[in-house]
Order: sequence, then C-alpha cells, then structure tokens
Amino acid sequence: MKYELTLLINQEAELKNVKDLISSLSGKVDKEEKWGEKTLAYSIKKNHRAMFYNLTIDVEKSKTKELRQKLNFNDKLIRYLLLVKNS
Repeated sequence: MKYELTLLINQEAELKNVKDLISSLSGKVDKEEKWGEKTLAYSIKKNHRAMFYNLTIDVEKSKTKELRQKLNFNDKLIRYLLLVKNS
C-alpha cells in the first residue's frame, strides 16, 4: 500500500536511518521531497527549527503498526505524519 510520510527532523543524517527502517520492513521509498529547513511556530521538544521531508513509501499494511512504533521511539525525529495515499 502507498503511504505519505512527512517528517520533521533536526539532522539531515536521520533521514537515512528512516529510509533504512522502511527498507528493513520490506518497504521502499518511491519519491522523496525536501521541503527545506524552516522555523517552527512554537518549539517542539526544545527545537525551534526543523528540516521538513515528504516521502512517498510503499509498505505492507500489516507493517505500518511496527513502523509507527519504531518512529515513536526515535528521539532524533521531532514529528511525523503517516497518511494513506489515494491513488
């Protein structure tokens, strides 16, 4: 199934870790968009700036729960949003 994953990270190197996580769950990144570094309207986890990325990924529906759990435990990830992509 196709999903859209939007990430807020404070280090660009963390993007590679997220891609590796997706690959480890038998998924793949179809498209990657860098939205750039932006100042946040309010601080999140004591961060005032964040790098924004939007990934289109293809992962089995049964693996999304594990993906969410692992993203939740990642301290270097400020926020994420995982949505089902309409085809």
